[in-house]
Amino acid sequence: MERTVARPDPREIRSLLQVFLYLQLLDFLTTVLGLRLGLGEASPFVRLLTQMGPALGIALSKCVAVALFAICVWFNRIRVIRLINYWYAALAAWNLCLLVLTVAAV
Repeated sequence: MERTVARPDPREIRSLLQVFLYLQLLDFLTTVLGLRLGLGEASPFVRLLTQMGPALGIALSKCVAVALFAICVWFNRIRVIRLINYWYAALAAWNLCLLVLTVAAV
C-alpha cells in the first residue's frame, strides 16, 4: 500500500513564509540591539558565527534558518514550520523583554 501525501496549499505556504520572514527580521533586529546594549547571545551556534561580526553572524544564522524553511517545504513538513514560527515569536518576545529590562535598568 503506497502512502500519498497531499501537497500543501501554496497560499498557506506564502502566509507561513511571510510570518517566518517577519519573525526572522524581528529576531535579527532585537538580537543586534541586545548585543549593542551589552547582552549576550544564548545560542552557541550563533555565538560562534558572531565572531565574524555581530550583524554578519546573525545574518548568516538567518540564512541557515531560511534554508531550513525551504527544506521543510520540500519535505512537506508544514507542521514543523508552524512550530518554528511559534518558537521564533516566543524568542522575539523574550528578546524584547530583555531589551526593555536592560534599558529600564540604565
